[in-house]
Amino acid sequence: MQIYLPIAEMSVNLFFLVGIGGAVGFLSGLFGVGGGFLLTPLLIFSGVPASVAVASVTGQVVAASTSGALTYYKRGQIDLHLAMYLVLAGILGAFGGVAAFSKLRAAGQLDLIISIGFLVLLGFVGTVMLIESARAILKRRSGVVSRERLPNQHNWMHGLPLRVRFKRSKLYISVLPVLVIGLTIGFLGSVLGIGGGFVMVPALVYLLRVPGNMVIGTSLMQVVVMMAATTMLHAVQSQSVDIVLAFCLMVGGVMGAQFGAAAGKQLRGEQLRGLLALLVLAVAIRFGLSLVLTPGDIFSMAVAGTGGVN
Repeated sequence: MQIYLPIAEMSVNLFFLVGIGGAVGFLSGLFGVGGGFLLTPLLIFSGVPASVAVASVTGQVVAASTSGALTYYKRGQIDLHLAMYLVLAGILGAFGGVAAFSKLRAAGQLDLIISIGFLVLLGFVGTVMLIESARAILKRRSGVVSRERLPNQHNWMHGLPLRVRFKRSKLYISVLPVLVIGLTIGFLGSVLGIGGGFVMVPALVYLLRVPGNMVIGTSLMQVVVMMAATTMLHAVQSQSVDIVLAFCLMVGGVMGAQFGAAAGKQLRGEQLRGLLALLVLAVAIRFGLSLVLTPGDIFSMAVAGTGGVN
C-alpha cells in the first residue's frame, strides 16, 4: 500500500514505515534511547531526503520515548530533578542545532555533514560501549566482583562549583557537567535527528554515576521534552517536517516501545549495553560504506545495488 509524502515528494510503502517505526520503538523501550540514530539512517538509505528524514524523525522519537518514559515513571525510575536540568540545557542546544541545520542546508553541505557526523559519533560511542560491556561480561563470567562506585564517593566532579543534590539518584555533584551534557545532546539531536539516548545513557552511567535503575527512565524523559522542542523548531524554521511520514513512524513506535520496555527487564545492564553497542557500530559501518562506495544514483545516499523505497 503506497502513500505519498508531501514534503519528501515521494511515495513509500505504508507497512514499511509502520514496521520500521515499530522496530525502532522496540529498541527505544529496550535500551532507553530515542531510536533516531537508527531510524534516520534507515530513512536516508531508503531514499528519503536527509533534511526531511532528520526533521521528521524527531516527532517519532517523541512518540516512542513518551511511551517508554511513562512505563518507567510508573515504576518510579525517573529522576525528575536531574531530567529538568538536562532538558533545559538540551532545549538551548536545540536552538543552536536547528540554526546550524538551516545554514548547512542552504550551503548544500547538509547530507555530507550528516553522514560524517553519524560515522564519527556512532563509531566512537559504539566502540567504547562495546569494549566496556565486553569487559563487564567477562568479569562476571570469571567470577570477579567489581564494586560499583557509591553515589557519595568523591570523584573529579566534586571539585567543581555549583553543586546540586539530586535526591532520587542519591548524587551531590556540580550542575556544570549536567548542563554540558544536555547542551551537547540538544545540538546533536537537532542536527542529526537523534534523541541522543545512546550518548546520554553512557554519560549518565560513567560520567555522572547515576544509579542503574534511574538511567534509562531519566534518559527517556530528557529525550521526550528535548525532541518535542526540536520538532517544533524544525517545523517553524527549516520547514522540513513531513507530517504524514512522522505520523506513520509514530504509530509503530508507540506500540514497539511498550514491548521493548517489558523486554528490558529480562536482560542485565552489561548485556543491554553490549547489544546497543553492536547496533551503533553497524549503523556507523553502513554510513562509512555510503561515503566510499559509488551510489546507484548520484543524487542518492543509497549504495549501488541496495535499491531504495519507491
